[in-house]
Amino acid sequence: MDWQDHGTILSARPHGESSMIVELFSAAHGRHAGVVRGGASRKMAGMLQPGNRVMATWRARLEDHLGSYTLEPLQSRAVILSDRQALAGLNAATALLRFTLPEREPHDALFAASEALFDAMAEGGDWVPLYLRWELGLLEEMGYGLDLSSCAVTGSRDDLAYVSPRSGRAVSRAGAGEWAPKLLPLPLCLLGQGPASLAEIVQGLRLTGFFLGERMAPDLGDRPLPEARQRLVDLLGRMG
Repeated sequence: MDWQDHGTILSARPHGESSMIVELFSAAHGRHAGVVRGGASRKMAGMLQPGNRVMATWRARLEDHLGSYTLEPLQSRAVILSDRQALAGLNAATALLRFTLPEREPHDALFAASEALFDAMAEGGDWVPLYLRWELGLLEEMGYGLDLSSCAVTGSRDDLAYVSPRSGRAVSRAGAGEWAPKLLPLPLCLLGQGPASLAEIVQGLRLTGFFLGERMAPDLGDRPLPEARQRLVDLLGRMG
């Protein structure tokens, strides 16, 4: 059996003497791996960099086999490799996709958001706020979305300042009361109130990181979050 689809390379690792096992995040087939024959050659090295967009043809005798890929380049995002901050962001995003996504399960909305994020990184724009929104979308896609629309206690939409670590719902200052020290700070940038400073984005990443690490990860086998994500947060924290 076989199929053809486009997607972005998440990882490539050696397989035997001359091949590589390549993981793609593809439009219709989700996170999907396959063997690229001759992928270890210098000629193929440039195309197999994480972040690059390719057209893939996958073939296997049976559906549950690893199968093999034939890849054609569609878009190089190699410029990211020369930007330390963008490279850290790319490494964090691809590592989280590999960590969270079940194999061979399509995620249309997350795929579109990921492609937009990778394009913004390659174009050299202000992709950091987009990355924070991408992590919120990842939580939503995996069933751990935050509800920041109104206060979980009073129902008010005003003066939202915290997030409940239990429910993932926003809480206002009035609703928090004496429980405020036990709640997670809610940066205004996640409410769309004014431009996002780097310090606010880092605070937002600490918030999403709590739900990624304390809520989602235990359900995925209680593995630690990829180190690449923490390296990105640390880098942005030093820059803020």
